[in-house]
Amino acid sequence: MTTSQERIIPTNLRNEVSRSYLEYAMSVIVGRALPDARDGLKPVHRRILYAMYELGLTADKPFRKCARVVGEVLGKYHPHGDTAVYDALVRMAQEFSMRAPLIQGHGNFGSVDNDPPAAMRYTECRLQSLASMALLQDIESETVDFINNFDGSQQEPTVMPAVVPQLLLNGSSGIAVGMATNIPPHNLGELIDGVVAMIHKPEITSEELIEYIHGPDFPTGGQILGTSAIKEAYTLGRGSIAVRSVASIETIEQRGRPDREAIIITELPYQINKAALVEKIAELVNDKRITGIADIRDESDRDGMRIVIELKLDAYPQVILNNLYKQTPLQTNFGANMLALVNGEPHVLNLKQFLQVFLDFRIEVITRRTQYELRKSEERDHLLQGLLIALSHLDAIISLIRHSADIPTAKIQLINVYGLSEPQSDAILQMQLRRLTALESDKIHKEHKALQEKITDLQDILLKRERILKIIETEVTQIKANHATPRRTIIAHMEGDIDDIDLIANDKAIILLTEQGYIKRMPVNTFEAQSRATRGKAAAKVKNDDTVEHFLSCCDHDSVLFFSDRGVVYCLKAYQITMGSRTSRGTPIVQMLPIPKKEKITSIIPVNEFTDDEYLVMLTQGGNIKKTSLSAFSNIRANGLIAISLEKGDQLRWVRKAKAEDSIIVGSRNGMAIHFRCNHEQLRPLGRATRGVRAMKLKKGDQLVGMDIIPAVIIADVPSILENEHEGEMEIEDIVNGETIEVSGNSNYGPWVLVITNGGYGKRVPMPHFRLQNRAGQGLMVTKFKNSKTKDKLASLQIVKDEDEIMMVTNRGIIIRQAVNAISIQSRSATGVKVQRLDGDDAITGVAIVPPDTREDEGESELSQVSYSETESYLPEN
Repeated sequence: MTTSQERIIPTNLRNEVSRSYLEYAMSVIVGRALPDARDGLKPVHRRILYAMYELGLTADKPFRKCARVVGEVLGKYHPHGDTAVYDALVRMAQEFSMRAPLIQGHGNFGSVDNDPPAAMRYTECRLQSLASMALLQDIESETVDFINNFDGSQQEPTVMPAVVPQLLLNGSSGIAVGMATNIPPHNLGELIDGVVAMIHKPEITSEELIEYIHGPDFPTGGQILGTSAIKEAYTLGRGSIAVRSVASIETIEQRGRPDREAIIITELPYQINKAALVEKIAELVNDKRITGIADIRDESDRDGMRIVIELKLDAYPQVILNNLYKQTPLQTNFGANMLALVNGEPHVLNLKQFLQVFLDFRIEVITRRTQYELRKSEERDHLLQGLLIALSHLDAIISLIRHSADIPTAKIQLINVYGLSEPQSDAILQMQLRRLTALESDKIHKEHKALQEKITDLQDILLKRERILKIIETEVTQIKANHATPRRTIIAHMEGDIDDIDLIANDKAIILLTEQGYIKRMPVNTFEAQSRATRGKAAAKVKNDDTVEHFLSCCDHDSVLFFSDRGVVYCLKAYQITMGSRTSRGTPIVQMLPIPKKEKITSIIPVNEFTDDEYLVMLTQGGNIKKTSLSAFSNIRANGLIAISLEKGDQLRWVRKAKAEDSIIVGSRNGMAIHFRCNHEQLRPLGRATRGVRAMKLKKGDQLVGMDIIPAVIIADVPSILENEHEGEMEIEDIVNGETIEVSGNSNYGPWVLVITNGGYGKRVPMPHFRLQNRAGQGLMVTKFKNSKTKDKLASLQIVKDEDEIMMVTNRGIIIRQAVNAISIQSRSATGVKVQRLDGDDAITGVAIVPPDTREDEGESELSQVSYSETESYLPEN
């Protein structure tokens, strides 16, 4: 009992666990999971390559069974499971895993569909020529250290004498205790260019090296989005690199059926399972998370990858592709973590440090190789010097050897008599009689001379670092010439984040907002164009006490600015507004915007781009007007932003986009309009929290009804006409109640001022009929009402072109869409023609222009931009 107690050693449990775990962790880090920064290999890969080298399985020799190689590795160097060794061997042979495979496989070595390789008893392997030249060359020249294997029966190298930076070439991934590495593969030619650049310019930075090593080059191709993540990974050692598949949109012809659009995928991001990807897409389609896909099939063959995603006839290919990038591994992030072992310790390295570690190691290898060759040359030359002494005293030495009792005696006599060394004496005694011929004697003299020159050269190499660097450059350049291949991964100069807007088609839409605050969005194609004076279609199911108050057309990607009566602006993307049917009521706007109960939306403006050369012109109910730079509204807070400062009792009513060179037309309910310039003389730009200036002088009982912007190109070079009321009149056929009215003038071209009244009458008035005036005047008469005793008033005043289409909405929610050129051209004093048939006390409350199919400049105004060359068509003839 006492003996047993004496064998127990008291130990602190905390210290013992800490020490044991640390030893285990370091064993995993150094001996299993992390690669060496010098040759880029983990122990298992190094042992496999060295075992194949010892078996003579070079690229010019026959294949050998993988089971033979695995057995060699297990028995001599790697006492672990055969599965781990075979898996590592297989990966080094897979072209989709390694940028430059080190092993050439024969048989089934797996696929990008994650199919397992065949059993090791079926597959065969041998070394690639690159592995022999770039990793195993000179391994017998004492270039690296060797250590005992696990049982001391064999010697194995601690590192391979790598000629190229293999760690960056093929990358590496592994998880150790408390740390992980994930290094992407690169292009061999670019890496060698980077090494050469470092040789010529040792002070080069990682940022400068990116000019030579542009970024990762994955074996499966794909494209890298943007360069910022690459720069981050190369300078800091960590970065998330967005990688996207290569896809194109093609038209597939089908016999007997309409042609369909299809997304064709030809390259995938690195380490993505193709079969799992196709399954994921099918799952998203079945769950209706992605719509518009009709069929998915994998047409990949030995010629390359081809995944076909066939689309439905009404699908938007780019939107579906963006959704696939967003929701599937078609776009993924490669998390670069440049961790490797340097002198047996894990370090996160940047690009220059990686190449510097390799270059320092390569200098050491060349130095050790040169020292080995020098030693071998000196030993050989030493023997040759002994042979030359023997040849010069040939007869005497032969006599000495013949009269010696035995070999040791002869050896001692040669050393004593001729001053030879022991190795020289052995060489003379072993020399064959045929070496005594004159020809062989001449060969010895030549070899001695050549060795003397070689020894001098080798000594010079060891003395001069620049010669070692020159040798390194020559060797890597030769590797590049024999093994470099073109880059597979494209680096696209764009960032990889996909916004919600990329997942939505930029369709044309109309937006309705009722007086009681119900809002909805509808596609423009819900309403086809109708004839003039027809009834229209119901666009909203409104209550008896509710009416449609705001109505505009835009595109789904536009930003929609909501201006309230108290001068506050809110913002939503058009696609964020709930889509509704013609008969739906809509969504309360208070659910989308933080609008107080007593606040009311009075103007809605779609904006495609917030620019500095464009302004928002704001007009209040009290007649104050001001312009503020559009860029001041680019960042609107969730709870809104002050757009204008108002007088007590005043309200913000109308907002339009304009440029400084444009002009403004303002209309009143009693049929008056004023036209003045938007330049800084008439309307200087003001900040957001300002009040503005007077726009128009109103008669008693009159009030403003709206305004519109006239692009500068329309009024360019015609001041004499626009500023003279009488010369601006033109000859137009006014058709009212079937009668033609002649008006002086001789032009019939647009654009036009579109005048619409509450009672459903409208007309187009030529622009030159509204001369330019100074701001704050009374203006000119814009229309004569059909019946002055009725409640008919001006409802809308807008600038339109012949090719435009308009949509009109009544307070009961009836919408009619019709072409502008169907509305007659009349003078300012005419009453117009019937544009919409109204029921009972219904009245037109809003008019919007349908956006054209192609918007050359969506930020200009609600009119598409007109080029200067077209201005002549808008001018009256002289």
